[in-house]
Amino acid sequence: MTRVPRGYIARRRRTKMRSFASNFRGAHLRLNRMITQQVRRAFVSSHRDRGRQKRDFRRLWITRINAATRIYKVFNSYSKLIHNLYKKELILNRKMLAQVAVLNPNNLYTISNKIKTIN
Repeated sequence: MTRVPRGYIARRRRTKMRSFASNFRGAHLRLNRMITQQVRRAFVSSHRDRGRQKRDFRRLWITRINAATRIYKVFNSYSKLIHNLYKKELILNRKMLAQVAVLNPNNLYTISNKIKTIN
């Protein structure tokens, strides 16, 4: 029986997968089955780690704010600072507070004074 050439769809799919695997090494770069497994695993990891990255940055910001509040004696702890911020309706997100705490602690001190003076 003579060989019948197949269409281009499977080749297009494999080429697309191969383009995702351009930075892999060894068999993960050369064999189609390995490429599909590794690309799928890479996509799962990237999807999972996008959520983890948000968590990690939030933890970092909280740690920085807590350290700054204790060092510069703004409040006794991070939780009291955040509680008073919400109580006085001065809504600042943690990312901005962390930047203020790291780059210019005097502004953090003025924010805390603003919290204490508002009735």
